[in-house]
Amino acid sequence: MTATDNPRKEGALAALARFCYRRRRLVLLAWIAGVIAVAFAGFGYGAAPDNDFSGGSSDSAKAQALIEKHFPERQGDTLTLAIKADKGIDDPAARQRIQKVIADLDASPVTGPVTSPYQDENLVTKDRRIARTTIPLTVKDVQKTEVEPLVSLVKEASGDGVTLGLGGQMAEKAETPPQGSSESVGIVAAAVILFIAFGSLVAMGLPIVTALPAIVAGLALTKLVAHLVPAPDFTAILAAMIGLGVGIDYALFIVTRYKDGLQAGDTPETATVKAITTAGHAVLFAGTTVVIALLGLMVMGQRLMTGVAVATSVIVLVTMIAAVTLLPAFLGFTGHRINALRLPRRTFRRSGADGAPARERRTLAERWAGVVQRRPLAAAVLAGAVLLVLAAPTLSMRLSNPDASVQPRDRSSYTSYKILSEGFGPGYAAPLILATEAGPHHSDLRAVAEAVAGTEGIAYATPPQVSEDGQAALLMAFPRTGYQDKATADLVHRLRDDVLPKAPGGAAVHVGGPNAVTIDTAEDIGSRLPLMIAVVIALSLVLLIALVRSVTIALQAAVMNLLAIGAAYGVLVAVVQWGWLGPALGFPTAMPVTTWVPMMIFPVLFGLSMDYEVFLISRVREEYERTGDTRTAVARGMARTAKVITAAAAIMVAVFTTSLLGPDVAVKQGGLGMAVAVLVDATVIRLILVPAVMELCGDTNWWMPGRRTGKTTTAPDSRIGEETRV
Repeated sequence: MTATDNPRKEGALAALARFCYRRRRLVLLAWIAGVIAVAFAGFGYGAAPDNDFSGGSSDSAKAQALIEKHFPERQGDTLTLAIKADKGIDDPAARQRIQKVIADLDASPVTGPVTSPYQDENLVTKDRRIARTTIPLTVKDVQKTEVEPLVSLVKEASGDGVTLGLGGQMAEKAETPPQGSSESVGIVAAAVILFIAFGSLVAMGLPIVTALPAIVAGLALTKLVAHLVPAPDFTAILAAMIGLGVGIDYALFIVTRYKDGLQAGDTPETATVKAITTAGHAVLFAGTTVVIALLGLMVMGQRLMTGVAVATSVIVLVTMIAAVTLLPAFLGFTGHRINALRLPRRTFRRSGADGAPARERRTLAERWAGVVQRRPLAAAVLAGAVLLVLAAPTLSMRLSNPDASVQPRDRSSYTSYKILSEGFGPGYAAPLILATEAGPHHSDLRAVAEAVAGTEGIAYATPPQVSEDGQAALLMAFPRTGYQDKATADLVHRLRDDVLPKAPGGAAVHVGGPNAVTIDTAEDIGSRLPLMIAVVIALSLVLLIALVRSVTIALQAAVMNLLAIGAAYGVLVAVVQWGWLGPALGFPTAMPVTTWVPMMIFPVLFGLSMDYEVFLISRVREEYERTGDTRTAVARGMARTAKVITAAAAIMVAVFTTSLLGPDVAVKQGGLGMAVAVLVDATVIRLILVPAVMELCGDTNWWMPGRRTGKTTTAPDSRIGEETRV
């Protein structure tokens, strides 16, 4: 009799699995009805995205608050028409074309009066080859579909020596295509990987049909939750990627254990219960780790990133619930037919000299573990060196937000940026808005304007403007450098630290504008990131210790996960910021890393890395309880999990890399970073570093305060060992 045959009182997880298996029709109907109801409510009445990152107590946030309160005329969105005429804007043919475009833009129902550059000499360069004009949008919360005709109008009017570009945030949104079929590509790639791993169409389909309803329901719930906790527009894409990856992976781990149970001679119901109480138990721990890691984003104090944390956590929770409820119901319908529609495979049987079956051949993973265990120190040093080299570029990481300068070269917004940079300087698209309260002590900003205009790095500054209520004043300053340049960030600090404090009345002036908001956000994230990392690691360690009953293994996991994430950061900097292979991967030019990307992908990657750690160490722990030998336990644990972890990692990499097919450069960065981390984790970490370090630690791997280490075949306090004895 094996340990799995010992009778014991059935736990709550086993009872849930048995109920879902036996009442599978009821469970399936409940899921269908629930998904339809939630989808109807979420997609029909969910909250709109909120992309305002300007909140907080930063200097730029204070400037923005003054502008919103005292300058309501500046609240509407605007577009900028950039004009370049090879023969000059006064050429008759060019003038006719330009005036027609301006008249058409002025006639749009969503625009206000447009000032022609022929009426204001300040809108034209001295050589009269380049001109600009601002187009106010009079409709509140204008939709991208209302701006798309304006973008098309401007693009179609270019030609015959006249180049026109329409810039502005809404113009960028209007010509940014939807994410498209990247998620569909990810699903197809996952299906191919699952088919190769399982060799059966039925087994391939189970993880996918389990994950998809959970993703639909999760996305709908995130839209409803956004009424309470707003989130930016990239949240849906990010949540879909994470949900698709973890949803398929969690179901994959359970289906694999179910197939193992059938192969061992269990009935479908018993195999289902065993799968849920072993792999399902690990899924709940792993998923909870991901959720806790994601909620660590709340430590950042960023209002919208809290929304991202809550939304992505919701979708992970729904996939966890689907894995332990909907999947057992599906297993009840499939039964022994899970291996139906198999992929034809040749099998080889080896016999001994007397014709008897030969001893089972060790798998490639088990043999590889033996190779690493024979030279553990050399393997650990080599793997660590590779990870540190990959992580080295992280030291030069710069954070910013994408603007028109990093958009694809065929976009009208990029054309506008190029024209304006050529005619008015690269800083025209990165204006700084200086605002202050007006009153007896702050009524005159002329001295401040003179000091700012004379600052090195400022191209020019506008005269001060007092609000209609007389309570505030502002001026605009245009840097000589662009939005993405480090020199612009240095200029903002010089104004705040040196120039303004020395100017009369300058101490009460706040430096704001979109550029300053991005700079303040990036610095705030950089200062809070270590705290978030510490919180996520601490909480995850507590969970992992509770699962594996070992402080040593939990600490190993934390350090290795940090190395994998550091490597991902380093590759991200090399590709995005340094431009290595950037164009080939869909990045038009070298650019800083988007401010939210490192903050967002850390908890996601830490949680996902813990997933693989949980599934590997769970099996290693089971083998250790049976044999009492760490070396054997590691080798057999790797042998039993290598195939499924490789398949799970391949699915994650496929899903995350499909983001490179989309149009959003920030989402591409997030997808690339997560794909690299998962790839590194499944190869360098799991195949080399884990067996090497566990071999070096020996029985110390199982150290737990208050418990003696040593070779033992039973571990009554181990939850994993207990769950295997169904």
